[in-house]
Amino acid sequence: MSDRYLVIVNGSPRKQGNCAVLVERAAVGAQAGGAQVEIFRLADLNIHPCDACDSCQETGICVLQDDMQALYGPLRRADAILIASPIYWFSVSAQTKLFIDRCYALQGTAGNALDGKRFGVMLTYGDVDPYTSGAINAIRMFQDMLRYLEAELVGLVYGSANDPGAIRSRPEVLREAYELGQRLAS
Repeated sequence: MSDRYLVIVNGSPRKQGNCAVLVERAAVGAQAGGAQVEIFRLADLNIHPCDACDSCQETGICVLQDDMQALYGPLRRADAILIASPIYWFSVSAQTKLFIDRCYALQGTAGNALDGKRFGVMLTYGDVDPYTSGAINAIRMFQDMLRYLEAELVGLVYGSANDPGAIRSRPEVLREAYELGQRLAS
């Protein structure tokens, strides 16, 4: 058993949707690689939008008292972080965007808690193409964001699946999710 700790953030509002399927596969892969895995489902949490007060930039602590407070500790302790989101209207889900905006508190003059962390990203979308679905916008956002944070993008998994659970019919995407979990555990 390794000492690695992987935090998985599921940004889908669907409990049994395609992201949930990929999250489960990645978690199994990470656990097979010896990592301890903790999964957070954003739709179950009450996370408020960032109010741009910038207090966190000096203190490293967000002043908003909501469920995001429960994620800051695990995100700081994690060796790796995996974010999963469906693509809605050419970008990540609203839940995922709220989470990303609130991660602003993890970097600033008080330090960058995400510097050097290993990240994975998994995206699902209804269109058959990552460009016409808007997935490419989310891919580019994660690439730019992680570069800015000086974090490492270990891997991207993305696939088309319109109906809830339909990603199960894409064995290559399921395999990629499992393998990404293993890589994040190593």
